Amino acid sequence: MRELNREKTTDLLNQIMEFELAGVVRYTHYSLMVTGPHRIPIVQFFQQQATESLTHAQQVGEILTGLEGHPSLKIATIEESYEHGLQAILTESLNHEKKALDLYKVLLDTVEDASVYLEEFARGMIGQEELHNIEIKKMLRDFIQ
Repeated sequence: MRELNREKTTDLLNQIMEFELAGVVRYTHYSLMVTGPHRIPIVQFFQQQATESLTHAQQVGEILTGLEGHPSLKIATIEESYEHGLQAILTESLNHEKKALDLYKVLLDTVEDASVYLEEFARGMIGQEELHNIEIKKMLRDFIQ
């Protein structure tokens, strides 16, 4: 095994933590903006996404401090179209989830063959983010002509 690049790993973990915390804000906002006949299950979906983003941020923060890093107090920039129709919100969600997936893939590349625990953590998060991408794509199918 190679030696773990702690500085690169902790910098990346901070970036992921900031992104997950932005997800908490994003999905909480979306849960408040949904209207229409299917509001209740979609609100519940976004609330679950917000809770999961917070859990992910906490998990990453625990790993970060375990590596003697210092968790950031920032959140990532939150881009918004200011369109609150369901298709727009789901499209923004998909873009967010794709970025999360990319971040965890970079983490995997950074820790691969240097830490079994971090490698398995990254793989698990990649699996979860891939599932989120699939779920949101399925939700968007009705809007694709």
